[in-house]
Amino acid sequence: MTTHLLGIRHHGPGSARAVAARLAELEPDVVLIEGPPEADQLVDLAADDDMRPPVALLAYASDDVSRAAFWPFAVFSPEWQALRYAAAAGVPVKFCDLPAAHQFALGEERTAPRADPLAELAAAGGYDDPERWWDDFVESRRGDESPFEVIADAMTALREGDRPDDPHEQRREAYMRNVLRKTRKEGYERIAVVCGAWHVPALADPLPPASKDQSVLKGLPKRKVVCTWVPWTHGRLASVTGYGAGVRSPGWYHHLFSTADDVTTRWLTAVAAVLREEDLPVSTAHVIEAVRLADTLAALRGRSSAGLAEVDAATRAVLCGGDDVQADLVTRRLVVGELLGEVPESVPQAPLAADLIATARRLRLKREPQARELDLDLRTPGGLDRSRLLHRLQILGIPWGEPELSSVRNKGTFRETWTLCWEPGFEVDLVAAAVHGTTVPAAATSVVRETVAESPPLADITAAVERCLLADLGDALPETLTALDTRAAADADVAHLMAALPPLARATRYGDVRGTDTARLREVADRILTRVCAGLPPAVHGIDEEAAAQFCELVDDVHEATDLLGDASRDRWFTALARLSARDSLPPLLAGRIVRLLHDADLLDGAEVELRLGRMLTPGITPTDGAAYVEGFFSGGALLLVHDERMLRVVDTWLTSIPPEVFTEVLPLLRRTFGAFAGPEKRAIGERAATLSGTRRVESAVAENLDEIRAAAALPVFAILLGAAP
Repeated sequence: MTTHLLGIRHHGPGSARAVAARLAELEPDVVLIEGPPEADQLVDLAADDDMRPPVALLAYASDDVSRAAFWPFAVFSPEWQALRYAAAAGVPVKFCDLPAAHQFALGEERTAPRADPLAELAAAGGYDDPERWWDDFVESRRGDESPFEVIADAMTALREGDRPDDPHEQRREAYMRNVLRKTRKEGYERIAVVCGAWHVPALADPLPPASKDQSVLKGLPKRKVVCTWVPWTHGRLASVTGYGAGVRSPGWYHHLFSTADDVTTRWLTAVAAVLREEDLPVSTAHVIEAVRLADTLAALRGRSSAGLAEVDAATRAVLCGGDDVQADLVTRRLVVGELLGEVPESVPQAPLAADLIATARRLRLKREPQARELDLDLRTPGGLDRSRLLHRLQILGIPWGEPELSSVRNKGTFRETWTLCWEPGFEVDLVAAAVHGTTVPAAATSVVRETVAESPPLADITAAVERCLLADLGDALPETLTALDTRAAADADVAHLMAALPPLARATRYGDVRGTDTARLREVADRILTRVCAGLPPAVHGIDEEAAAQFCELVDDVHEATDLLGDASRDRWFTALARLSARDSLPPLLAGRIVRLLHDADLLDGAEVELRLGRMLTPGITPTDGAAYVEGFFSGGALLLVHDERMLRVVDTWLTSIPPEVFTEVLPLLRRTFGAFAGPEKRAIGERAATLSGTRRVESAVAENLDEIRAAAALPVFAILLGAAP
């Protein structure tokens, strides 16, 4: 009876190649792999032709989905190669790590991670980067020699030093030894163990007494665990995502494992293809020079072949011309990679996840890890169904799609633009959402009902109404509208009512395209608007600057909402604003904003606006209040100053009259106001202001040199010439 310990680095192509070769040479009777034993019943699925890595084992506590963990596998993962070998050879496989049932129950008991053993080996070899050391001596190795004996000796030497005990690691290794003992008792002659290199000395013979390991594992708590396969991505294998066993370059490792020859040439050709997709000028000559540079750097550094450091340097210098943005694009697309794996339909899934997969397939929505834009026409059945699905997933907290502003300008409601990007973590979110229902519509309906049943703020209820209409959740809409009626009637806070109106007004538009009866929504919106118009004057009386800024935003939102509610609502709103603008107690910021809204609606002519603006910018008003009024008035844009010279003159005169000692106080307000203008608007205002300054200088010079007696003698002659003589 022999046991062969194959110490590996997780997700290492050199380790994966060595494991595949050694297993083919050993022809073991059984293979033990570091991983959760709960997945033993899922190992046969690894042989399915529809299982395409990267994939991951997902384990979660059945009573608390937040307790979940992933065990990812790429095609270059040694554990995956061991699974594939066992499936092809008909050899039984067992996972031998500490069960997830214990790990989840133990919670946060794990101590701080130990020092990196590879870093110590790298330092001993003269390397300051452990990743580079491992790449040089293991991952980039392409010969037939086996690294396992050398790795075992190195790890044994490292573990002989004084190291702090890690209870979590002790439990893991005790359980691994128990599985090994049990496997030996079952009569297997040739046993292969594929595990992290650090654990090899702990599993080597002679094993410690079984009683010692039993005492370590005795009394461990357990939780019921569910396990399944889920798709994974190369991006999630990267260490930058926080994955503890991650690598910095999954895409490069995939290339190393899957490319038999001309590794450097094929890689740099792929880099050129990525850059050409972005319409960047990369020729065949560029690729040839980049290959030469990478090989030369490898030779200078004493390497048998170019590694990632050399091809990265060649990419940046030759193909990207030193451009960091282009180099980052290559890193994202190739060095890390965007490959998404697939799992077969026979994999056990929660009913909700199965429903989503079936719906997405019917609607031809492909789950992809790279972000892409999706433009939907809601007048078509397919576009409408896709929109409903994405909105329902938003309700469930699964943002597969994020709504964006459409690149096609339109004021209708028939177009939506989304950015789609599938994240592997959504698999856990689907499991968590499954408690609400077995289908996406049912689960989303349940979430909305639970939301409005908790008596949330009025704005949250109106947002729920809008989500119901967007997601076509007809079963939840009556309860949501009832909650809206009740909450709106009881809420006396005008700010709450104003915040609730915009989503309600938007929702009234959906009837045309989505086929929803919005008559009741319009009734509720009209009642809320009536209360806003009546309650706004006392609500803004005597408020401070911060509250005035908040009400300015609310007034703008309600103003846009009334445009959606129709002429009658708009007229009622403008009547309320006109009455409000006549009050002297309004904060300057809010007063300026209301006057601008009335002027833009042609309810105040230019002369009246100039009069009010001039009144607020007189010496009797403090410069701070004047600046606040200017900010409120011109927050709607600067075109008035460009096209109305009288108004520009009023502002210009006020600015020049501010005393120097006060100017520094109002300067932040002025910067905030004028800094928000577009560049062309600011240039036009500057040109017009320069004209005003020139006119003032001419008038001043004429006034100083004017001879009134001689000018009076010339007036009758000018009167005759102009036809104005009596």
